[in-house]
Amino acid sequence: MTKNLKITVVGGGPGGLYFSILTKKAMPHWQIDVYERNKPDDSFGFGVVFSDETLGEFLKRDMQSYELIRSKFAYWDDIIIARDGQEVSSAGNGFCGCSRKTLLQLLHQRCQKEGVHLHFETNADDLSQFKDSDVIVACDGIGSAIRGQFEADFGTKIQLKKNKFVWMGSTKPLDAFTYFFKDTPNGAFVAHTYQYEAGRSTWIFECAPETWEKFEFDTYDEENTTQKLQEIFKTELDGHPLITNKSHWRQFPHVTNTNWYKDNIVLLGDAKATAHYSIGSGTKLAMESAIALSDAIVANPNDIETAFGVYEKTRRNTVEMIQYAANVSLDWFENMDRHIQHPFYQFAFGCMTRSKKVTYENLRIRDKSFTDKILQEFNNSCHSGLDSESPAAFTKFKLRELELQNRIVMSPMGQYSANDGLVNDWHFQHYTSRAVGGLGLILTEMTAVSNTGRITLGCTGIYSKNQIDAWKAINTFIHKNTKTKIGIQLGHSGRKGATKKPWETEDIKDKWELLSASPIPFNENFPTPKEMTLEDMDLITSQFVQATKNANEADFDMIELQAHHGFLLASFLSPLTNIRTDEFGGSITNRLKFPLRVFTEMRNAFPKEKPMSVRISATDWAENGISEEDVLIIATAFKDAGADIINVSTGNTVAYQKPQTGRMWQTPFSDTVRNTVHIPTITTGYIQDIDQINTLLLNGRADLVALGRPLLLDPYFVRNAQAYEEFQTKDIPNPYKMGISHLYPLKASERKQVEGMKKALKPKSNKK
Repeated sequence: MTKNLKITVVGGGPGGLYFSILTKKAMPHWQIDVYERNKPDDSFGFGVVFSDETLGEFLKRDMQSYELIRSKFAYWDDIIIARDGQEVSSAGNGFCGCSRKTLLQLLHQRCQKEGVHLHFETNADDLSQFKDSDVIVACDGIGSAIRGQFEADFGTKIQLKKNKFVWMGSTKPLDAFTYFFKDTPNGAFVAHTYQYEAGRSTWIFECAPETWEKFEFDTYDEENTTQKLQEIFKTELDGHPLITNKSHWRQFPHVTNTNWYKDNIVLLGDAKATAHYSIGSGTKLAMESAIALSDAIVANPNDIETAFGVYEKTRRNTVEMIQYAANVSLDWFENMDRHIQHPFYQFAFGCMTRSKKVTYENLRIRDKSFTDKILQEFNNSCHSGLDSESPAAFTKFKLRELELQNRIVMSPMGQYSANDGLVNDWHFQHYTSRAVGGLGLILTEMTAVSNTGRITLGCTGIYSKNQIDAWKAINTFIHKNTKTKIGIQLGHSGRKGATKKPWETEDIKDKWELLSASPIPFNENFPTPKEMTLEDMDLITSQFVQATKNANEADFDMIELQAHHGFLLASFLSPLTNIRTDEFGGSITNRLKFPLRVFTEMRNAFPKEKPMSVRISATDWAENGISEEDVLIIATAFKDAGADIINVSTGNTVAYQKPQTGRMWQTPFSDTVRNTVHIPTITTGYIQDIDQINTLLLNGRADLVALGRPLLLDPYFVRNAQAYEEFQTKDIPNPYKMGISHLYPLKASERKQVEGMKKALKPKSNKK
């Protein structure tokens, strides 16, 4: 027998009201009471935003709510990015704006019609008054008093983000969701704006804390803040005033909870999780979670703990994905001052693709005229000589006198298949097949500068004549038969050496002495390394210099210095692995001394016309690890010493790291180095297809994109991508050219199917 539940909802926001409507519709005999501390016509903020996708979900769940909302919203299809007099629009986005006050009034109507009891101007913080309730839904906002009472049980974490923002309205009419960017002498400013009803629009002003301080907003009251913003955005407001409603400067609170429920209390809305307004998902998140909570309770009325568990299991992954995308978007706005230096269309494209959910291909399907502008500006800036519609990935790139035929790189990937450091037939096919596959640049696996610099017994080296000759045979084939260039990554394993191959189960027995900046083992399975002495540094430096000369003798086009992932040189750079008290420890300037010495002497020994790269870890993914400031100092120092490009990786410094992985997850670090230090960068990290590569190049996050695992089972990734993009390349070897007539039509058909599917899956427009 189904139990009749008594449900108390604390907080009369959209999430709580929508939960009440859906649940009462499904179970009319249940008692549902909503308690709201404010009056029914009170509302803070101005408008809310829904996508076509979210509106479609409302349509399926409650037609009457959908029709009420739809009757009152302002709909737009375009997003406009405007910056200091320039603007560009991107169509096909499908959003609507609705007054928050109107939305609440409409949901009040629906609650009353369904028989939900609404109690206004009621303080519900004391839960003892609801001891007879079967379920208490805590949706009392960001500053949830209920959540605060049980903070430890919920595992609440609140992080204030750095940018300052203030929420206002205006009478200015808007035809599209518009970002107004201003590059002022005090720093960059943005207004996130959209119309939510006739004669009313939302204006959220945002800037960095440094900009906020320079404008002295900390000394202004609400009236003076309004006057100052009207002055800054005078052109954009076009004579229309700003409207305030408790409009005070704030910092966005990122709220997470380890547990979403305790006993009979369950969190919903901003009390549970917040998503930054730059992706317009706060109200969406609350109302979609309301659907899941209602479904779970209706399905499990006799077991509330199970119901809550189903709710959390159903929604947690989606909520965390949205929060992640929101944080990536937020990060872009926190670094406006860095992005605003880009050419206008690249800047606009960066804004549109900032959360990494939207890519070049997505936007091209929606509005080709927008992406054509982006691509033309990029190709003109490259002076590539290619057609203005040529994909970014297939433009040339030059480092010193080395010209790469495209922007796609093979990452160093250990093969662990050498004998005594000597490459063999396996390595020959590994590198030459991918060169025939059309890569712009191949970077070899980490190649040791000495026998004791190897990670495993299967690692390659370049410290003997036989090794030089074997590498030269590979390079000769590549140079003779392809246009691909090849660079060698030179390194020393440091404290991570003398270990087994990844697929082996037993560790090696005859370990050699390990070296590191400090005597700290990598983990409990590794021996404690020796802290390097000055004599050790002299010896290692000479080994790197000799390896550099050997690499040139083997006809490598380029050298990359391994200074990442906690290996020998990287162990000096991170404060987690360098606790020295001499001149090589302490400040980042001191920690840089030895790696910089090695690079400088290598650079002096390598022909001037050949470029050099340095690969670094831009974060340790661990507390008290390397800082962003450190990384920028490191990149600048290597640039000044003659590095031509920085290969930006992350982590693997310590065994207890906690990386935040996901698609294109390391690209923000490349962006930071490239656009702060103003040096070319290589990016990598879960980049899987040509669309992502084009997106990263066009939005200025990197100059070259390196692939690792995608190339292991697909050495012809580039050929497939060229066919997919219908790019007519000239470097396919003569014996293979007959394959063009098969591959190109096949990939064209596949692309047509993919694009057709994307168009079919696009949510139906809800425009009135």
